Amino acid sequence: MTHMNNDPHGMAHDAGRRGELPIEETERLIASDRVEGTEVYNRQGQSLGTVQNFMVDKITGRVAYAVMSFGGFLGMGARYHPLPWKSLTYDVDLGGFVVDLSKDQLEGAPSYEAAERPWSDPRFGRSVYDYYNIPWYM
Repeated sequence: MTHMNNDPHGMAHDAGRRGELPIEETERLIASDRVEGTEVYNRQGQSLGTVQNFMVDKITGRVAYAVMSFGGFLGMGARYHPLPWKSLTYDVDLGGFVVDLSKDQLEGAPSYEAAERPWSDPRFGRSVYDYYNIPWYM
């Protein structure tokens, strides 16, 4: 299930409310809770998983990674794959993000299980960017 609407700009104007805080989206901005749960597809249109969350650089404020959940059943056995934010493109027709990656490539990509803490090793983030052949964001 996707949380993003299929408007012509990829971002719906949402006048809805959650609690007392208005949820606003513009042509270029979207609330984080609308990104979480959005499908991720490969170029062939196959679903690879969903965005679990994303990692924001505390210093620059830039989104560095979208963490995608892949596999598992009812939360058991799922693996989490950080994808460099720059590797994702939003596709209005699919209603989700597209990444140039096959399922086989995804299985060999840097990933972790819920109990693991790979982010404590500063080399892990760089290995993600290296795997996807994207220049390091810092």
